[in-house]
Amino acid sequence: MKYQPAIMSASLGRAWLHNLNYKIDQAAKAGFKGIEIFYEDLEYAARESSGQETPSAEHILSAADRAHEACQAQGLEVIGLQPFLFYEGLKDREQHARLIEKMKLWLQIAKQLSTNTIQIPANFLPAEQLTDDLDIIAADLRQLADMGAAENPVVRFAYENLCWSTYIDTWEKLWEVVKRVDRPNFGMCLDTFNIAGRVWADPADPTGKTPNADADLKLSLERMVAEVDLAKVFYIQVVDAERMESPLVPGHPFHVDGQPARMSWSRNARTFMYEEDRGAYLPVEDVARTIIHGLGYEGYVSMELFSRTMAEPGQHVPDEHAARGIAAWKKFQQRLQLE
Repeated sequence: MKYQPAIMSASLGRAWLHNLNYKIDQAAKAGFKGIEIFYEDLEYAARESSGQETPSAEHILSAADRAHEACQAQGLEVIGLQPFLFYEGLKDREQHARLIEKMKLWLQIAKQLSTNTIQIPANFLPAEQLTDDLDIIAADLRQLADMGAAENPVVRFAYENLCWSTYIDTWEKLWEVVKRVDRPNFGMCLDTFNIAGRVWADPADPTGKTPNADADLKLSLERMVAEVDLAKVFYIQVVDAERMESPLVPGHPFHVDGQPARMSWSRNARTFMYEEDRGAYLPVEDVARTIIHGLGYEGYVSMELFSRTMAEPGQHVPDEHAARGIAAWKKFQQRLQLE
């Protein structure tokens, strides 16, 4: 099979409300073939099993081992572990050193999960805590890539721009960093929401769009096909988001002081593809077509979601999210004529 559907464990419900094994079961039952494991799911499972508020590395590794067994039993491949947050470009080099130590544990977790990929979202700490020097950012990420390259089997790192990241907020900036890192095991996760959500959409604007949205997206996608090396696209995520009924500014229910509007939007109001009844409006199919048909990507397509709907209690939440995710996949598969 050239294409397989995957889903992120956190897309099926919050870790503190919804059991990881149950989410794994529902993902497999719905028809997914792969799953991204969210670190917080493992941490919470370790907290439950150990009775410790701060579980030890051994307890987290044990939770990873149990999660892997559950995935194996259901025929699910763990396509990645995420998100390794707030790492690159830190001005606080003592914190950088602490995160290097943390990565040593993550590399062990990846082995327990039998996955070869760790995902790193581009840093979105406040600008005063970060450097915008791309050489320093690349050097930090190269350090992780070299750690992963020393593992057997080699661990890859999929770097992802977030549409609210402090500096690396577009795929173009992401690609520039990947080129500077220049390691075979360091590539990209391309996310339709984070691409369209930056160049095309603006939840704080009454129109829901940026100025010149359509023209800017068209040019951006043309550049993607012309410039990106397909070998550096490690996997993709396809997801949409709601158009806000009113601008996401102070006074909006999703607004958080000091938090970028796009981050508040992402945390509360993403949708699966084609969920127009839930307000989906981004041109994410155009982005996905560019990656799949323009670049020639083949492999896992992850239906990633963050939404306020994940925070509801009850077993119906993983059930419904799994059903919604696979319905989106089936329509996506049909519309893009994927094998």
